[in-house]
Amino acid sequence: MKRYLKKFFQYFLLIVFVTVTLSYTYSFIPKTLESFDKRLRDYMFIVRGEQKDSDNVVIIDLDDKSLKQIGQWPWSRDIVSQMLVNLTNAGVGLIAFDIVFAEADRSNPITLVKKLGIKVDKNKEIPDYDYIFAATVAQTPTILGYQFMLSKSDFMEKEAPNIPAIFIEKNRTEENKNMVINAYGTIVNIPLVQDNAYSSGFFNNVPDASGVVRSVPLIIRYEDQLYPSLALEVIRTIKNKRKVYVNYDENGVSNIQVGDLFIPTDRFGRSIVNFRGGAKTFKYISAADIINNKFDPKDIEGKIAIVGTSAAGLLDLRATPFESIYPGVEVHANVIDNILTQEFISKPSWVDGLNLAHIAILSTLVILFVAYLPLSLAMTFITILFAGDIYLIFNTLFHDGLILNILFPILTIIFSTMSAVALNYFLETRQTKAIKNKFASKVSKEVMESLIANPDDDTFAAMSKEITVFFSDVRGFTNISEAMPSAKVLIEFLNEYMDPMTDIIIQQHGTVDKFIGDAIMAYWNAPGNVENHADKAVVATMEQLHALDDLNAKIKADPRFEAVCAMSAKNGVEPIDIGIGLNTGVAVAGEMGSTQRSDYTVIGDPVNLGARLESLCKYYNSKCNISNFTKAQIPQDKYIFRFLDLVTVKGKSEPIEIWQVIDYNRDESHHKLYKVSRARLDEELELYHKAVDLYKNSKFAEALEIFKDVNSWEDKTNKNIYNIYIERCEHYIAEPPENFTGVFVHTTKG
Repeated sequence: MKRYLKKFFQYFLLIVFVTVTLSYTYSFIPKTLESFDKRLRDYMFIVRGEQKDSDNVVIIDLDDKSLKQIGQWPWSRDIVSQMLVNLTNAGVGLIAFDIVFAEADRSNPITLVKKLGIKVDKNKEIPDYDYIFAATVAQTPTILGYQFMLSKSDFMEKEAPNIPAIFIEKNRTEENKNMVINAYGTIVNIPLVQDNAYSSGFFNNVPDASGVVRSVPLIIRYEDQLYPSLALEVIRTIKNKRKVYVNYDENGVSNIQVGDLFIPTDRFGRSIVNFRGGAKTFKYISAADIINNKFDPKDIEGKIAIVGTSAAGLLDLRATPFESIYPGVEVHANVIDNILTQEFISKPSWVDGLNLAHIAILSTLVILFVAYLPLSLAMTFITILFAGDIYLIFNTLFHDGLILNILFPILTIIFSTMSAVALNYFLETRQTKAIKNKFASKVSKEVMESLIANPDDDTFAAMSKEITVFFSDVRGFTNISEAMPSAKVLIEFLNEYMDPMTDIIIQQHGTVDKFIGDAIMAYWNAPGNVENHADKAVVATMEQLHALDDLNAKIKADPRFEAVCAMSAKNGVEPIDIGIGLNTGVAVAGEMGSTQRSDYTVIGDPVNLGARLESLCKYYNSKCNISNFTKAQIPQDKYIFRFLDLVTVKGKSEPIEIWQVIDYNRDESHHKLYKVSRARLDEELELYHKAVDLYKNSKFAEALEIFKDVNSWEDKTNKNIYNIYIERCEHYIAEPPENFTGVFVHTTKG
């Protein structure tokens, strides 16, 4: 429990560090990061694609076609007047100009007559285009446009338009009122036209630092008075309300209210535009078609018509999330449509708190994933979390109309993952070093590595588990010891043998439990799981037996072991020969010993049986004895087997089958271990197993005949087994047994 609390505390501190670091960075976000966040949101608009507008707004476009037919802009005011008359006659709901008429009409006839000093008949009335336009504005549902100067200049008009609206600022303070954009001058319509209009609104589109129009100011403060944008004034006029409420909170503007409409804004009084799509998403009608009365009145009737331009030469093109070249007039169309449909996207002041909470939640989840899950699974969950969080932000933006920060959740996931993985690596490295120092003298290398990979508290706890146990022993070791010139040389001799044998066991994922003099005890499938552990143990056995040729050649060439080799040659044997016993079964595995000295090992009947099988190698003249339990778990066609006996070993009543594994089942002309042709070996085993079957069925005389026949071969591969069965057959022929089961009882260990 203490270790888990310590681990939790370490990762808790990391969560706090990551959260505080990213929250501080967010609170003082650099402009470059803020711009990058906005660009990511632009991609979300592109992914969402175009959406149908409400069909309440049309754009009367001073397009290239109009300029070609009517002529260069500015047009004479009588032509513009005709356009207003035709729109009104078609039943237009409201006309708004994204254009300012800041100068008198230079083509005005009355102006030209006076300028040129032309004498005209006093009774003949000379048309005044500015007057005609002013009168038309007064007689049509027209709202004019104008522009504020948002930076100081030496030459600026100061006259402010007269707006028939009353702005009521709620909760305004000296601090929050300064959040509204402040203007320094104006560019307004000529007085004759301005004074005849019902109202007007500014059409300033203010791009952000990256040059993209993403929001539009709905109000601007000028000489301590608030003025509405063209879009806001259109809405106010439609709602027929004089009062406009600007509601503040401690951070700035919260929203703007016109009648029953609440328009959310950012703290600066700007409406963040929920763009419907790219350019020409709204209905465009050429101004030339309106002037020439070549349009369908149904496209105009009852709608808001905004007069503006898409012509590149008139320089009213903007960059938006969808396109880098976008008519400015359509920005106003989007804002009006957003308000009419109440489909806003907004960034209220309290969303900063939500973004900070978002950072804290993500960092906590990511770090806990890395801390308590396997790395591959943690990365899977983090990937799912990343995708889900992006979808959440996307859905919140377009379904709930709420702008959440995109960049910082991404940075949080990346930074949290990197930090947690780094801490994991640091802690695991330190833990690995501590474990190695603590257990290096207690457990085998393999067990220690398993502990490092699975450092749970119960790794060394006793458990019942199926294992395959391995025992090997060097034949004639007493004679070898006596032939050694010194104890030092004896140890060197054992090391020459133990090193390659141990390597083979390790290569097959076994654990060397202990060295008992010249004997090796090993096991498979504890404490960690080893797939096909019985087969791996048999493979290790075969590889050890095959390695003896090279090992003996090396020993014979080593002058240190000259005496041993001479003794072996005299006895007609190799310097090293071994017997191996294998058994598979459920044993008890765990840490055993005293508090001062302990070892991870295995105990139980399967272990004892494995040791018995090894000791019986001498009796059966076998190099590898396995039980039927091991044989049942290995591929039957992979090896060549010889049935040895059905026995009960000392201390046990249940019989077991003992099998000899002769070699791999390979198509070789001669077997390395037994030096006979494959055909000869197959012939011998066929006769042998036939005799064994006869023996098991109490046909002792018939079995005896075959056993004696094969025993007479000079190239037989087992010199003991035939004598054993010949002796038994002769005994049972002389004294026929009752209820013969074929079970032989071993009363000694070997």
